[in-house]
Amino acid sequence: MLSRTADHLFWMARHMERAENTARVLDIAHRTSLLPNDGADDETHLWYAPLNITGGAHDYQLRYPLVSKDDVTYFMTMDSTHAASIYVNLMRARENARSVRGAITSEMWESINHTWLELGRIHQDRPRQGDPGFFEWVKERSHLFRGVTLGTMLKDDALSFIRLGTFLERADNTARILDVQYHLLCCERPVAGQVADYYQWSALLRSVSAFEAYRKVYHDVITPARVAELLVLSTDMPRSLHACLNEVESELDKLQRGDELESRRRAGALHAALHYDRIEDVLATGLHDYLQRFLLKNQRLIDAVHGDYLARRDGFDAGTQRHAEALQ
Repeated sequence: MLSRTADHLFWMARHMERAENTARVLDIAHRTSLLPNDGADDETHLWYAPLNITGGAHDYQLRYPLVSKDDVTYFMTMDSTHAASIYVNLMRARENARSVRGAITSEMWESINHTWLELGRIHQDRPRQGDPGFFEWVKERSHLFRGVTLGTMLKDDALSFIRLGTFLERADNTARILDVQYHLLCCERPVAGQVADYYQWSALLRSVSAFEAYRKVYHDVITPARVAELLVLSTDMPRSLHACLNEVESELDKLQRGDELESRRRAGALHAALHYDRIEDVLATGLHDYLQRFLLKNQRLIDAVHGDYLARRDGFDAGTQRHAEALQ
């Protein structure tokens, strides 16, 4: 497969996954904002968290004097000048899909094109952009596209590059959500009581579609250590770091030809650490430091994938700058 085609497929999948994850981040903020808080400081911390997770805090501060619900929501959903907004990510996903129409199925193109056309109508309706129903719509469109992809594509290298982009992006976003929200709930927020704690942690789990999985696995109250274990080390939770790296390693195995490439070596090392780590050791050394190291290694893995397989672009992808910058 031509590296340019592989590049478009890889980034098509990453942009779709990134749009979905941005919707998830905003959804948790909106859910949490419905709970009682202690005033302006809590509100600022709450709405700064999505900016911090997505690496958009610097750009936001250049444009807006204060952190507010309406401004953050618009900035992260429909701002066409913000490289990491849902609008820009869905636009870029469609552009990449259009560039490789011959490598994807007609059903895939129809799904992604319909999403873009509907988004254009939503763009004119600002109140709808801040509605929780909009975040559900973004997630549903991403789920539909992923289902159509798995249900219609030949299981060849093209599908491997799509899945590779999906799971590398998903691992990155799960780590970011857990890092920021875990720190916010455990370190920065004063003890709010059992009811508030339950809803805060429930919102975090729901943001990564893990609430029902948590109840099935632990059958007990929600605790920070178990949330971290489920989202980092579980092999059965679809959005956990371990599960994502299982898929990444599997797809790189399919793509590898001949000698071992740098991307395969890095994926194997990162996957092995997740496979053998224990949550007690992770928490003892500090979850924040652990997740920051994971994010750095994951970014280096992505760079290795580009070096081994994908086309290099001038100006590459402005939207991905948020990932590298947040790790400095």
